[in-house]
Amino acid sequence: MKFGQVATCIALALGLGMLLSGTAVASTLRISNGGQVGSLDPSKVDGDWENRVVGDYLEGLMTEDPAAEAVPGQAASYTVSPDGLTYTFKIRDDAKWSDGVPVTAADFVEGMQRELDPAAGNSYAYLQFPIKNAEAYNSKKLADFTQVGIKAVDDHTVQYTLGQPTPYFLQELTHYTAYPVPKHVIDKVGNDWIKMENIVANGPYKPTENLPGSYIHSVKNADYWDAKDVKIDDVFYYVLEDQTAALNRYRAGEFDILTDLPTDQYQWIQDNLPGQAHVKPFLGVYYYVMNQSKAPFSDKNVREALSMAVNREVIGPSVLGTGELPAYGWVPPGTANYPGDQYHASWQDLSHDDKVAKAKSIMEAAGYSDANPLKIQLKYNTNDNHKRIAVAIAAMWQPIHVQVELFNSETRVHYDALQSGDFQVGRAGWLMDYNDPDNMLQLLETGNGNNYGRYSNKDYDALVAKERVTQDTAQRSAIMHQAEAMAMNDFAVIPIYYYVSKNVVSPKVQGFVDNAKDIHRTRYLTLTP
Repeated sequence: MKFGQVATCIALALGLGMLLSGTAVASTLRISNGGQVGSLDPSKVDGDWENRVVGDYLEGLMTEDPAAEAVPGQAASYTVSPDGLTYTFKIRDDAKWSDGVPVTAADFVEGMQRELDPAAGNSYAYLQFPIKNAEAYNSKKLADFTQVGIKAVDDHTVQYTLGQPTPYFLQELTHYTAYPVPKHVIDKVGNDWIKMENIVANGPYKPTENLPGSYIHSVKNADYWDAKDVKIDDVFYYVLEDQTAALNRYRAGEFDILTDLPTDQYQWIQDNLPGQAHVKPFLGVYYYVMNQSKAPFSDKNVREALSMAVNREVIGPSVLGTGELPAYGWVPPGTANYPGDQYHASWQDLSHDDKVAKAKSIMEAAGYSDANPLKIQLKYNTNDNHKRIAVAIAAMWQPIHVQVELFNSETRVHYDALQSGDFQVGRAGWLMDYNDPDNMLQLLETGNGNNYGRYSNKDYDALVAKERVTQDTAQRSAIMHQAEAMAMNDFAVIPIYYYVSKNVVSPKVQGFVDNAKDIHRTRYLTLTP
């Protein structure tokens, strides 16, 4: 039998055995999780598919509530100094690892040191740069980690000192870059601490099996501080990037939650599975990156033509059919701490025909024609929806003398290519880690590991640095708007649409709350028969 059928039979057998023994029936949640989880080490996590697993087995001082707002997790309490620079957290007395060892302040310090380790090359370390000297340590300008603004005051007290007040710092502490790691295990086995035979959890679930290409299996952690309120006994996070196949298995009862859906089936789902499709706006941007370290994408004019020729207005309603809003700017609408008008491109209101005509003239001025087209390879990670968009955009570029070769690969392989610069044009997406424009703007800073297109503008970098130390909210917002406009006028990326979350949730699943970050921790969910 296929692995999904095996898992179903095992679950049924376990349930029957418990019924016969007179105990409660075990509840098993089965999630179609998308791509292969590359690592269970929080410092190596890259995407939402990994966050679902890691965020169920590790918990920070702060965590997400059902609406994805920051609430205390491993912290019993915290205080903030009047100047906004010092955050002091008391760890819960009942915070334990799944081997019974108490969670200590040293575990948080160890986790942060591993995250910021310059030799590790962790792509998301910059999220913790508000911490004093974190950036200097990560960039090798400072060799002594003890000068970084995190310390264990005692076993139960963690203190952070920031370089400047950061209004979104509590949200940043919900992120996996701020998770603790089990120092007592690492001291014994080193980097083997994430192997199944060694792994321990301080969150509500503990991974027990990792079958690459198939699933990760986690079971309820009896030592979790809130274990009494965790209702689901175990979770399977299945690897499956074929959305049509995932929907078919959902219809067959093999999955309880789909974390994406084939958009050409959206209307069918609405008609035949009423209330089960959850399509809601949330903070993220779907975009294409152009490798500006190589010709011809180092030419701003070529980037401008490619962006102008994309008919964003038809992608949400027609190509996908789920109503995504066209994106001309970089910061999603509704982002906190960002009063003022949304970015509006100077050419945005032209008809599509006029945009194509202007883009074509730009390409011809650059030397391209029907006889001498620009030949590019467009890379995307394997997914029916990404393919639909790539095919549509390839057709949109054809009239401006561009020939496109489509190239797809598995998620991990695709993002490795973006990170290493092994691409010409590539599909990417960003879901905001915290609700502040800074989280979007920092992606385009020179040297940022997730700045896949290698965009670099010293004036832009200076504006982003300035907004981080500006305390007046109106002035800060104005600076951020200026930075966004600068990057968009440089055609640093091609924003295509603002995301909507696309989940399919069985009526058996209770407690699933749509939210702007599309984070749904298993601890808040229950299953009904």
